[in-house]
Amino acid sequence: MAHAAVALVGRPNVGKSTLFNRLVGKRSAIVESFPGVTRDRHVGHSHYKGYSFIVIDTGGFEPDAETSLLQQMRLQSQMAVEEADLAVLVVDAREGWIPADVEIFQSLSRSGKPILVAANKADVPQIDDQSVDFYHLGTEQVFPISAEHGRGIGELLDAASQLVNLNEEKPNKADEELIKVAVVGKPNAGKSSLVNALLGEKRMIVDSVPGTTRDPVDSLCSFRNQQFLLVDTAGIRRKGRVSQKVETYSVVAALKAIERADVALLVLDSSEMVTEQVMRIAGYVMDRARALVVVLSKWDLVDPHQLSQKKAERLVFEKLNFIDFAPLVTVSALKGDRMDRIFRLIQKVHAQYHRRIKTSDLNSVMQLISQRHPPPAKSGRPTKIYYSNQVSVAPPSFVFMTNHPEKTNFSYERYVTNQLRHYFGFEGTPLQLIWRKKSSSREERSKR
Repeated sequence: MAHAAVALVGRPNVGKSTLFNRLVGKRSAIVESFPGVTRDRHVGHSHYKGYSFIVIDTGGFEPDAETSLLQQMRLQSQMAVEEADLAVLVVDAREGWIPADVEIFQSLSRSGKPILVAANKADVPQIDDQSVDFYHLGTEQVFPISAEHGRGIGELLDAASQLVNLNEEKPNKADEELIKVAVVGKPNAGKSSLVNALLGEKRMIVDSVPGTTRDPVDSLCSFRNQQFLLVDTAGIRRKGRVSQKVETYSVVAALKAIERADVALLVLDSSEMVTEQVMRIAGYVMDRARALVVVLSKWDLVDPHQLSQKKAERLVFEKLNFIDFAPLVTVSALKGDRMDRIFRLIQKVHAQYHRRIKTSDLNSVMQLISQRHPPPAKSGRPTKIYYSNQVSVAPPSFVFMTNHPEKTNFSYERYVTNQLRHYFGFEGTPLQLIWRKKSSSREERSKR
């Protein structure tokens, strides 16, 4: 099932950002910057008791916003609630309720989404009694919490798990036979045209496959006896109002799709190539270690005398050098060309994503590449790689036993990664390298 999204909403300075950091930790947070919007929106991923969900931290919500900045912040809050499955109204337990809190609660109620009220800054139990004032808002339950100290967070999340499905289900056998694909990219990059072209009438599967975990937002299709699940495509495929020329899209939608997918299709507009938002989305695909295919859309609008495919590929990977292992394909979704090529690439990178190398072959290659280019030495003493083993797939992950794991810097990791790709392929999949300490025979004897 799709990961639920939880929006933190409330007046400025009630502690929403502190609660956000408590739930996701700063390392998990990304910032979604909107053109023309001064206030950034923070989006992160959180885990609780085996559950998994997305958290959105919005700007302060001012019901009677008059200034441009406040109006923009209010707009972002409203957008976050529209994208979310649950809203948490954060209020100040020490200050008590004020009319603005009532107006925000009423506004959230009109959205039809479930609402929890978190009375923040209840740092000590004595403040909990003051939280009863917030029943004046019309809520059935108030949760006194201290985002700074972690008080009451468990009770709040337990209630959240009862209102929306936070559980990340384990895939069953039918699910594993599907290749799950996320189509991601910046607004107006051509995602909707690509999805509709992929879901051509000949490939579209109307009925759900028995035993599969499928959401209403998913689309099933088939290519050469292989079934594909395009995840979270409802928002991409849905046509907006006539006046709304730009397709609506958010980082939240990308997170939901990437979390559930095996393979990501990163769609780039041929006229714009790589933007900051594209780099941010590509970075998230790598953070989640998903297989990847880069799709350069609207290629029919490109003048071949001005931009060849080879030059376009070079321009793309100059900026996106951290995903230069991904295959790139140019398409014209409106014409429907090269859809077969995309399906074949998805199958190829998916197979590489699940590829396992024999231990003997891996060690032979590692011996060869380490002799050609030894790891950095420590205080003049050589760094040796004693043994290598692949420990998992999706993505392929390798453990290297060495006497000086701390000396394997980024440059050497890059070298090993490139060499593994040279000998074994791994096109379109990230690789994870793990360096562990192993004492040499001499060191082991000296300890005895």
